[in-house]
Amino acid sequence: MALKLKGVEYEYVEEDLKNKSPDLLKYNPIHKKVPLLLHNGKPILESLVILEYIDETWPGPAILPSDPYDRAMARFWAKFLDEKCWPAMRRACLSRGEEQEKANEEANEVVMFLENELKGNKLFWGDTIGLVDIAANLIGHWYGIFEEFNGIMQPPLITKDKFPNLCEWVDKYTNRSFVKENLPPKDKLAQLYMDRIQAAKAAAQ
Repeated sequence: MALKLKGVEYEYVEEDLKNKSPDLLKYNPIHKKVPLLLHNGKPILESLVILEYIDETWPGPAILPSDPYDRAMARFWAKFLDEKCWPAMRRACLSRGEEQEKANEEANEVVMFLENELKGNKLFWGDTIGLVDIAANLIGHWYGIFEEFNGIMQPPLITKDKFPNLCEWVDKYTNRSFVKENLPPKDKLAQLYMDRIQAAKAAAQ
């Protein structure tokens, strides 16, 4: 999304994480995972680090705010989404029984922070897509598919009654023409999540 926003031409290479390629093991020997950005033969690792590198390396629409305080807050919320929000939402989907009830409470608590942050905003920082919006793709596009095909959450975690600001953000963000043109195909993500759900269920047995 960030590369498209900047108008940067690139080659996209998919990885089979069950059979990792020699290039992935070569350029990311520490974590052995994606995403990985290879630029001028040098690897840049970790999603949020990659986004900042893209913003600093190529001209075009800014991904981070220019004001130092706003930049710090953008980094904070992006990290919050990556490290707190998504793990909590994932646990709420995959857990069972009493564990799921506890996971639902935790997920509701972290999502409410996002709900409050979005009050009065079309996007997380004004009218332009930025770092936090890109990090929030996990809610805007991925989580809805995960929840739909998981079939566990009854009722769903994110609803207009509980989180009207967040649901409005999802609608405005995913319906922008630029975003719609660059989101991953729904059927492909659905299959990926079904595979992960089955693997998680098998591991829990």
